[in-house]
Amino acid sequence: MLSPFGGLLLVDSCALPLRCVYTDLDGTLLGHRASLFRDAEGGFSLAQARALEACHRAGAEVVIMSGRREPQVHEAARLMGQTSYIYEAGCAFAIEGETTLMTGAMTPNEDGTIYEQIEERGIPKLLFEHFEGRLEYHSPWHHGRVLSHLFRGKVDVEEANALLLEHDSADLRLLDNGAIGRPMPAVEGRTHAYHLVPKQVSKAAAVAGHARARGYDPADCIAVGDSIEDLEVAASVGRFFVVANGPQNDAGLRAALPAWNNVTVTEAAMGEGFYEAVVSSLMERR
Repeated sequence: MLSPFGGLLLVDSCALPLRCVYTDLDGTLLGHRASLFRDAEGGFSLAQARALEACHRAGAEVVIMSGRREPQVHEAARLMGQTSYIYEAGCAFAIEGETTLMTGAMTPNEDGTIYEQIEERGIPKLLFEHFEGRLEYHSPWHHGRVLSHLFRGKVDVEEANALLLEHDSADLRLLDNGAIGRPMPAVEGRTHAYHLVPKQVSKAAAVAGHARARGYDPADCIAVGDSIEDLEVAASVGRFFVVANGPQNDAGLRAALPAWNNVTVTEAAMGEGFYEAVVSSLMERR
């Protein structure tokens, strides 16, 4: 494996019980402008690649858990040599080409995809009208989705979910997938990415489902992320790492951290924070 100083540290992988590393993509594994080879400031960095190599040497699987749609996540996983991934904010996970939906009673049917069924019910329109000027589709990345809707803006998630309940849509929920900083005229401060999903969907549930399918003990897994939605994954793994840019950019995430006793905030941001999380975990398990 790799030492914290970038050199190779030869360790017997049998002594490392770390089985899996679940990681968010944007703002976590990926650096500036969603690059695998850039740090938070845009400088060239091999930290992420070195961390992936360390996982490979230790026999630890790396699983992307992203809000992105399936083709994007599949391609990212393929480029990293991984065969499992979680997509559309936990709506589904794939293992060796086999997909498991985590959307409960909501499934694609003769009425269309889950995305189309939600749209037909007028729920996005309801949210846009209620939060006029503060919520919009996260264009162009909202195109091509089949299980969830993707928005950007700055809204109160509890208020949004209460609105859904009032309009007979308790089977759906809006979740906050973290600060993105895409400016909007009516929004003060950093905007966030939001997903409209079936109520039981979460990255935490998808991680737990994937671990069960693989036969992993949650105690032998870690996860890394940068948002409140990512933070919920702490319930499904032995230890969770929040990369430094997460709480720096999101006061809500900062406020939520004390509720968890298995969460560590890394000193570094984005990909270098991911490297820190992986290497420190492997060193502790020698």
